[in-house]
Amino acid sequence: MKLKMILFAVAILIAGATVVSAQNPHMGTWKLNEAKSKFSAGAPKNTTVVYEASGDMTKVIVDGVDGAGAATHNEWTGKFDSKYYAVTGDPTADERAYTKINSRSMSLRNRKAKKVVVSGTITVSRDGKSRTVTTRGRNDKGKWVTNTAVYDKQ
Repeated sequence: MKLKMILFAVAILIAGATVVSAQNPHMGTWKLNEAKSKFSAGAPKNTTVVYEASGDMTKVIVDGVDGAGAATHNEWTGKFDSKYYAVTGDPTADERAYTKINSRSMSLRNRKAKKVVVSGTITVSRDGKSRTVTTRGRNDKGKWVTNTAVYDKQ
């Protein structure tokens, strides 16, 4: 009888964790749809973004290309709680913060030396098949630019 109760409890925990992950539409792998995106000249592009559970936090893995076409890779692990957590591999930012707006939208901010260098919003479509990331920051010439990247869920 005890064994049955333990197995039942474990099954409930696994099912609960699966439901929590399924409820967050940001989780999973996203590929850039360049045809639907709009970038300023020389802007870096995140070609693949992966959101995955990492304990009680979320890990975000970003692969792409910089303005010259060289490969880039950065990683962030934290919570969507408006607090800054370290980002590694991004020469333009030391830390990143995500803030949940609603079930499908978040804001993001990147800081370098405690100064916000990029801000934006991330919105997953109602059907969960695409997401739009709109960012605003200064380009390498110091001019304010806005980029809109559209991603397809893989």
